[in-house]
Amino acid sequence: MPQWVNRPEGSNWGDFGPDDQLGTLNYITDAERRAAAREIREGRAFCLSLPLDLPGKLSLNPRRKPPRLAPTCLEDTPYINYPLSNVDPILQDVISDDQVLLSTQYSTQWDSLAHVGALFDADGDGVAERCYYNGHRADEDVLGAGHEGAHASYARRLSVCEMAKTPVQGRGVLIDFTRAYGTERVIVTRPMLEQVIADQGVEIRPGDILMLRTGFSEALRDMQDAPDIDRLNRTGAVLDGTDATLHDWITDSRISAIAADNYAVENPDADPHACCLRLPLHHHCLFKLGLPLAELWDFSTLAPALQAAGRHAAFLTAPPLYLPGAIGSPVTPVATI
Repeated sequence: MPQWVNRPEGSNWGDFGPDDQLGTLNYITDAERRAAAREIREGRAFCLSLPLDLPGKLSLNPRRKPPRLAPTCLEDTPYINYPLSNVDPILQDVISDDQVLLSTQYSTQWDSLAHVGALFDADGDGVAERCYYNGHRADEDVLGAGHEGAHASYARRLSVCEMAKTPVQGRGVLIDFTRAYGTERVIVTRPMLEQVIADQGVEIRPGDILMLRTGFSEALRDMQDAPDIDRLNRTGAVLDGTDATLHDWITDSRISAIAADNYAVENPDADPHACCLRLPLHHHCLFKLGLPLAELWDFSTLAPALQAAGRHAAFLTAPPLYLPGAIGSPVTPVATI
């Protein structure tokens, strides 16, 4: 159990218990799931994932690499189109069996609460230490290279597997920034967000998963034959992570998570030399609130369907991989209306 004396200003550490690993996902109760299920009226389902080999020709993050598929092997024999008759002349089966090496946050994904921590004096000794949501610690709860074990990265706590066990399922509410602002880069403050919510008649309830359509993922798909990173960097609305009143809105609304179709949810071009945070919205959501963030979702088919029906909400099922120790996870979200 993490031990802490201080909690960050504006955080909810301890509100869900001293050992909590779910953060604001605790807002999705059985009652919220039942209410979310009432959003299923037509039975139409929409996949909200990009193909997991996108962004493909574009490099959004040099650390993250596209998936590489390969056959499984028995000794030196690859099992792709492999006739078992080579082993037993009676058998007629042909077997194909594969494996994949991928960056868990390369394409459509969830950030776990172990993705972003901070230097913070949680134990009150006057020295800031590396820690994560609810006081979980680097090298104790989130392990790196050098620990005993087979992995060079392993979140013993706050892993995506905690989100998978829950699982992530509830009411997804779409805010369509492309309808409000087009697809040009716009930095969205709290007043701008509240205006779009009012103009589109969106109702936000506790436990909702906020889905933000900006057009970024759609542009990403369209650009693959002729990638233009400069143009992409000018595409789509982003939340103003420096707006403290927007942080307050996220806290007070009691939403459970934010899923965007762009790369970082907030403005990734903030001054890297500014004190003290490169991604202040990630800091507020992941570190202070335990509010998971998702990126590079695809709302291109769901959004027009909701608009045509005069609706803004869907029943959303979006658990990450049940992969113990993983810090991020690809996801195939499904929205049903």
